[in-house]
Amino acid sequence: MGVSSDLLALASLHGDGDVDGYISICGYGSLLSEKSARSTFPHLINFRTARLTGFRRLFSVVGAFFFNHGIANLKTQEVAGLSVEPCQGETIIITVFDIKKSEIPAFIKREREYRFLSVFPESLDGVPFTSPAVLCASYTDEEFFKFKCCEGREIYFKQYGEYNIHKIWRDDALPCRVYLRHCVLAAKSLGDEAYSNFLDHTFIADRETTIRKYFEKMGTSIMDEEPPESLKTRYGG
Repeated sequence: MGVSSDLLALASLHGDGDVDGYISICGYGSLLSEKSARSTFPHLINFRTARLTGFRRLFSVVGAFFFNHGIANLKTQEVAGLSVEPCQGETIIITVFDIKKSEIPAFIKREREYRFLSVFPESLDGVPFTSPAVLCASYTDEEFFKFKCCEGREIYFKQYGEYNIHKIWRDDALPCRVYLRHCVLAAKSLGDEAYSNFLDHTFIADRETTIRKYFEKMGTSIMDEEPPESLKTRYGG
């Protein structure tokens, strides 16, 4: 599926409540923060909290953004961002917000490496959404380069500069510290339930270690990692 067909698929969706001209987007990492979401989608509306069953969060994707902004640590392999993948028995607390369909190109650009799924979350009171929302889920390198990356591997990986990165979706990377801190703070701002859910239903790439256990192993010094000035708003919690 190329970008054009992705755009057509996304544009055919309506936001919850069938708001004309809008689509609903799921946030589960940086987009748990409304402030961060507005850094990409300044005109978003109807920002709310929801529950999504059958998925877990996973720090498994390596993107050029962290390297370009100097927050990836190649030496320690703390370079990974968040995705979600289907997982029976798991439930995650997310945010959902509506953007204008004219903002779809910005959405595609921001989340290019992901698989776009149509899902039906439910409110925290257990009321199912009546219309679908778009979820950015895990992909594989093979699928990405076959269906979405028209320029090919060599040109695509040039954006990583001299960092010797040749794989997007990994099972051996660790969470980028500044990004992890932001996601934890964003989840905490949504309340105790969302905060606990993030700690216990978000995993590092090994798919065994939860973020709560990761903090027990690594210590909480990660929460002292201030973002650089260029990311103060986007990754400020």
